[in-house]
Amino acid sequence: MSIFYTKMDLFSFLESKEMQDLTLGLVPTMGALHKGHLSLIKKALSENDKVVVSIFVNPTQFNNPNDLEKYPRNLDHDLALLRKVDPNILVFAPSANDIYEGSVVSQNYNFDGLDKAMEGAFRPGHFDGVGTIVELFLKTVSPDKAYFGEKDFQQLQIIRKLVKKRGIKVEIIGCPIEREPNGLAMSSRNERLSIEMRQKAGFIYKTLETAKKKFGTESANHLLNWVGSEFEKNEDFELEYFSISEEETLLPIKRKENNKEYRAFIAVYANDVRLIDNLKLN
Repeated sequence: MSIFYTKMDLFSFLESKEMQDLTLGLVPTMGALHKGHLSLIKKALSENDKVVVSIFVNPTQFNNPNDLEKYPRNLDHDLALLRKVDPNILVFAPSANDIYEGSVVSQNYNFDGLDKAMEGAFRPGHFDGVGTIVELFLKTVSPDKAYFGEKDFQQLQIIRKLVKKRGIKVEIIGCPIEREPNGLAMSSRNERLSIEMRQKAGFIYKTLETAKKKFGTESANHLLNWVGSEFEKNEDFELEYFSISEEETLLPIKRKENNKEYRAFIAVYANDVRLIDNLKLN
């Protein structure tokens, strides 16, 4: 397996004769790989001649220093998983100093309001950090396609906006959420949950599924109140937000319209571990 620790080394390889005329996919990750990541990687492998998997915990997208410090990191474990999937994967694992060229700060972006609600409202500066690192990776790798999970659906829409505004020639591929047997959306943060709490966290997806069933016959306001009351009754979790929003604009629903697609978004604390999920409603 080829592992690159600097932009220069990766760029030199991608410009070599060996890579000429090959299609290239990119799967950006923050490591702590799980089956959700592997599903993205397998899809990328099926659609491209070569695939770059980046492993980098991006400091500029964490507004909470403790969250950054506690984020799971195990490069050796990640590399072992990748070798089992395909030993020909190209791994890019730069330092913050290398990828940011010594200045670890975010750019400021205008995402036309996509960044203002939900995650953006509770994590100031988060999407500027996401946009900065994704743009750096896209410009470093120059992939034909880049793959992102729908668990971070707001992020996916923002990256699509970023690519369009910056005129970056890449196809952004959104991939379905991979779930644990109890429905919990797979996430690197799940590793921080106790075994008991990880099992109980299936409650989040169960609530989303019930909300989807109710969405066909009940008003959005009723659903918002119902979800709030369900979490008030459950002492294991603290609801940060629940929103029903249009998929394209991410604006909260005002009145259901037949020609629009809606999605439910949720953020929940299980002790000090923050979990997010979403589900298409129609």
